[in-house]
Amino acid sequence: MANPKKGRNSGGQDALERQWHKRRKEKLAVYAGIWKIIRPVLVYSCAFIALVGILSTGWQSLNRYYLAPMDPGNDTAVPVTVTSGSSLSLVARQLEEKGLVRNSTVFKYYADLMGMGQRIQSGSYEMKKTMAAQDLLEMLVSGDGRPKTVRITIIPGWTIEDTADYLVDSGIYASRDKFLSLCEKGTAFNDIYFVQSLLQQGSQKQPTYALEGYLSPNTYEIYTSTEEESLIRRLLRQTESVYLTSYEERAEELGFSMGDVFTLASMIEKEAKTDDFAKVSAVFHNRLKKQMTLDSDATVKYVSGSSKMALNSADLAVDSPYNTYRRKGLPAGPICNPSMDAVMAALYPDEEYVSQQYLYFCSTDPGSGALHFSKTLEEHEAAVAMYRPLWEEYDQRRGAQ
Repeated sequence: MANPKKGRNSGGQDALERQWHKRRKEKLAVYAGIWKIIRPVLVYSCAFIALVGILSTGWQSLNRYYLAPMDPGNDTAVPVTVTSGSSLSLVARQLEEKGLVRNSTVFKYYADLMGMGQRIQSGSYEMKKTMAAQDLLEMLVSGDGRPKTVRITIIPGWTIEDTADYLVDSGIYASRDKFLSLCEKGTAFNDIYFVQSLLQQGSQKQPTYALEGYLSPNTYEIYTSTEEESLIRRLLRQTESVYLTSYEERAEELGFSMGDVFTLASMIEKEAKTDDFAKVSAVFHNRLKKQMTLDSDATVKYVSGSSKMALNSADLAVDSPYNTYRRKGLPAGPICNPSMDAVMAALYPDEEYVSQQYLYFCSTDPGSGALHFSKTLEEHEAAVAMYRPLWEEYDQRRGAQ
């Protein structure tokens, strides 16, 4: 027969063991839960530390081989010009060609990464090989410190060559060659309505510059990076905008083309002050109607380049489609860029001077630009004899040739 006392003790011990095992499992479960939380954190932390190490090593290599200064010991200035509208790729290639960066593609991606790729400004820069890629970028983004726009003023009476010289003297362009070439041919502006007609007429008349007379005198604000073609186009568009439909209708009444109007206006601009524009226009209109030569000194001076007031027989004998002493009618084309006042005078000559048939004029006082008008050749020759000594004295004083 079993011992009851012993059985009771054995059952209690089993209960204690089961309780202990239960608590142990519960602890293990807690530890497992904690580990389940900690494990991914540890894994990601280790991966992050490894990634940082890799990136740090990669950045140091990238900086050392691609972004660091090309030559820390070379402080020589390297000129770099970024024109308006240049792409980041183009700028990056230019920097590589000038030895300022090692790889244009890396520089481009670095600029985009830094959020500076779309902020580069046009301008003329002086960079150095001691500058790192970041320094180059900051300079390109901040600009060259020079004005981005400038005001220019085209004066009535200037020729195309005068205008080109002015643009060079003002620092807009380094050379006048491209400007003159574009104006000489004019074919780049065929899309402007009146230019095509001018070019067709010009093929017969042979003007020195196809666009002479049509670069509207005015004051303009332009970007310093404006290309020659863009500037010329703007001046032509201004002429297009100010030559109104009513002017075209008036020209048709006179039997003039737009080219005729601007040619006559350019002669008026060169021959007189504003107050006398309409009177000089009347003289030219009267001579055209009588099929007389226009005898304009200004057209001869345009060909010869002379600045003399007292032209001699040799000056007047030059063989040119601009010599209105030898050829009847208007010259081959305008001899300057006329003001709108001169254009209006060409369209609306002084009615009194037209009706009274004034046919001649000459300068009286070279300093003031005052004119003497005559109806007959005899009156005109008497006026010339009276005033010519003043012209010669004026030429001698200025050393005019």
